[in-house]
Amino acid sequence: MCRGGRMFAPTKIWRRWHRKIKVNQKRYAVVSAIASSAVPSLVMARGHKIESVPELPLVIGDSAEKISAAIDILKQGKTRNRRYISRKGSLIVYGTEGAKLVKAFRNIPGVEVANVERLNLLKLAPGGHLGRFVIWTKSAFEKLDSIDGSFDKTSEKKGYILPRSKMVNADLARTINSDEVQSVVKPIKKKVKRAPMKKNPLKNLNTMLKLNPYAKTARRMSLLAEAQRVKAKKEKLDKKRAQIPKEEAAAIKAAGKAWYQTMISDSDYTEF
Repeated sequence: MCRGGRMFAPTKIWRRWHRKIKVNQKRYAVVSAIASSAVPSLVMARGHKIESVPELPLVIGDSAEKISAAIDILKQGKTRNRRYISRKGSLIVYGTEGAKLVKAFRNIPGVEVANVERLNLLKLAPGGHLGRFVIWTKSAFEKLDSIDGSFDKTSEKKGYILPRSKMVNADLARTINSDEVQSVVKPIKKKVKRAPMKKNPLKNLNTMLKLNPYAKTARRMSLLAEAQRVKAKKEKLDKKRAQIPKEEAAAIKAAGKAWYQTMISDSDYTEF
């Protein structure tokens, strides 16, 4: 028996680890990540310190082949007392130059190197967050138009067209409030016609009178008849509950005894 026991419900090797994604959708994500790397606000929101960077996207020459030159370009901070944490630094994208540049940057923690023809979305947007600080070499930056294409030039990828923005002016409020749009649209409806609230004629008397004018007379007659029934019932109960006088009670008792004597005298069983 193993010490500590086994894992409950262990993960299986036949789990569906990967998901199939459309090729065009993956290309769309890659070009979106490249475009976001040129927006300073997105890059700074991701935590990169680019205050001293002259411009974005940052393009350097193809001569960064030594470690000293690479460190001078990056000026990475130290990561003391961080045993397991290694933050993502900048991404170096190279073109024709290969082994020398990879060797120059491979020993710097947090820095990754990628070929422009094999750009990885996990490196361009680690964790699904756009805006990684990308440093391009001159040859890699010149090769982007031929790989992904542009608005004037077709791409090397078969059947692929670079996605364009739907709006030239992203300020939607300014577009709507412009004179050109406001002169065509209909004026604002200040008078609002609301549908009247329907009322139940069985619960609302005014609504019932609109439908049936005789309803008021019928209601009054029913109320009067109800009042008469209540009055007659009350009189009948009061008469039954009223106390009988002594003389009347004595007369009733004498009449009962006389009737009893008459019944006995007329019966065949008088002798016992």
